[in-house]
Amino acid sequence: MRALIDLQTKLFPEVLEIMQRRYQMLYYIQLMQPVGRRTLSENLDLAERTVRSEVDFLSNQGAVAITSKGMHLTYEGQSILEQLAEFIKEITGIKVLEQQLKDKLNLDYVIVVPGDSDELHWVKQEMGKACVQYLKKQIEPGQAVAITGGSTMAAVAEMMPPLQEAENCLFVPARGGLGERVENQANTICAEMAKKARGDYRLLYVPDPLSEESYQTIIEEPAIREVLDIIRNAEIVIHGVGDAITMAERRKTPADQLAKIKESKAVGEAFGYYFNMEGEIVHKVRTVGLQLEDLKYTQQVIAVAGGRSKAQAIASYFQPGQSNVLITDEGAANALIRGISL
Repeated sequence: MRALIDLQTKLFPEVLEIMQRRYQMLYYIQLMQPVGRRTLSENLDLAERTVRSEVDFLSNQGAVAITSKGMHLTYEGQSILEQLAEFIKEITGIKVLEQQLKDKLNLDYVIVVPGDSDELHWVKQEMGKACVQYLKKQIEPGQAVAITGGSTMAAVAEMMPPLQEAENCLFVPARGGLGERVENQANTICAEMAKKARGDYRLLYVPDPLSEESYQTIIEEPAIREVLDIIRNAEIVIHGVGDAITMAERRKTPADQLAKIKESKAVGEAFGYYFNMEGEIVHKVRTVGLQLEDLKYTQQVIAVAGGRSKAQAIASYFQPGQSNVLITDEGAANALIRGISL
């Protein structure tokens, strides 16, 4: 494919340019449908005249339907978008970026979606969609799937469709999380994901974080212990990676511990562990749920995190090599490759 792309670039450069523009239009229409021409023009940074001309072409080809509420993709348009995805990744360099990240972080699989979720809110939804598509290929009936909390995990749940492959699957929160915003709690996300996928779920009603005394008491409860056994033996774990200081402040970390986290130059957080740029654990929050050491027994550990601002956090987490799959965006991927030395 690479040779064909190079040949097209030399002989018919305008063909690739037009193809990319029309693919981008279909991509944006899919994300924003139903959408009007003016909104599409503003988001694509194209003149309305150009948008009108391209929309008319796509409509004549049966890829876009125009209604009083706005434009939306037809079945044909969706099919074109899906078939062109890998080709567009190749010509835009995303395929190369995925391979570079895979090699640099020593991962089994990397997916990079276009855009930067720091700048465009819908990019987080695209990461969620990519995660769902990957999960669909990996999940098997009867498996347990553990999910952490956070806004990125909420986007994964939002994009979850019914999964025939999730028959008799059990979705569980990877950790407690009472005290956070309800929509970002692992329990909420777990229940929504299970309902949409048509699987079952179990919840874990415990605060996060906990004192050592409370932790020892709670884990002795039979109902808690039962759910913990499922979580620790889950075949698939899906989790986010957070910026260390942001996560510490969100958890209302005591001032002395927050000072320690800052002094230790922590940059990333996952599963209640805080990492510095060398990947060393500099602080740990006592939580009920998955511990970092539990991941070595998990078949698929899928990290979903994006945005240029999270590049250092992602790099720090992957230093010890706990997850084997990363789903991210161009903003984080470019920063990881060009700006951070691991």
